[in-house]
Amino acid sequence: MHHSPSGVETEINEFLLQRFAELGVEAWCDRADNIIAKIPGQNPEGAIAITAHKDEIGGIVKSIGDAGRVEVRKLGGSYPWVYGEGVVDLIGDNETISGILSFGSRHVSHESPQKAQQEDTPVKWENAWIETKLTIEELAGAGIRPGTRMVVGKHRKRPLRLKDHIASYTLDNKASVAILLALAETLKQPLVDVYLVASAKEEVGAIGALFFTQNQRLDALIALEICPLSSEYPIEDGKNPVLLYQDGYGIYDEYLNGQLRQSAQQLDISVQLATLSGFGSDASIAMKFGHVGRAACLAFPTQNTHGYEIAHLGAIANCIELLKVFCQNKLG
Repeated sequence: MHHSPSGVETEINEFLLQRFAELGVEAWCDRADNIIAKIPGQNPEGAIAITAHKDEIGGIVKSIGDAGRVEVRKLGGSYPWVYGEGVVDLIGDNETISGILSFGSRHVSHESPQKAQQEDTPVKWENAWIETKLTIEELAGAGIRPGTRMVVGKHRKRPLRLKDHIASYTLDNKASVAILLALAETLKQPLVDVYLVASAKEEVGAIGALFFTQNQRLDALIALEICPLSSEYPIEDGKNPVLLYQDGYGIYDEYLNGQLRQSAQQLDISVQLATLSGFGSDASIAMKFGHVGRAACLAFPTQNTHGYEIAHLGAIANCIELLKVFCQNKLG
């Protein structure tokens, strides 16, 4: 439920720091706005990190027009037709303002641009606007300006339970952040130091993870992510997590993936294997830039990625158990 558009992540930062403190786990916010928790290991030599990005996609204000109309452009991989017409929140410097993402009336002819959206082309950000009914002065007073972030309205984020599944906007990647919190609560005395990193600005280039991995020596990095359910990938919905072997940024480490598969076998968890094309993670980007030698991505199957997402709770729970066993095994 906590807003966290890329680069404006204060709301979830405060929640995470409070939660880690309640769990008695050392945690801090670094200069790149990552929230980092450290679980000390038995062996002072070596360290691994598990990341889950805390930022969400949305929009960024381009301009403010007359009659309270605000124009936005995409922030991350967002599309206006995914949200539909409805309430969105503008996170101003002084106040959060709710408005209505609008596409124009339907009862129109070819003389109106909205006719093409009904019959020929999808709605693009250039054809949409946010209706606030506020004056330019009122918007300025709230701190709404070019660069202000837009996210889907908070009341529309409330999760919905569908039997063994959970559905909501921003399961990417708030469900993975929940996995980090579960690890902070249950992971005791791993073999080496484990850094649980709620990374910043992943949706706009894995900026937080790149900063962290540039400054922290690691033996391995594992990113927690969603995995898109699509007919082009051999992935099934259900409780079995997914281990990636390649994405749009390159291949993952074969040895590290083998260790994760061994941990899954210890638990009798079936792990699905996949290569993805239009995808990237903290781990693959950090490895591509030479910040880590070994990286992996563990994910849970998700419908409607970057939309109103649906994921099996069993797959999320199995990610927690798998990582606990992995952290207690010897790293080679």
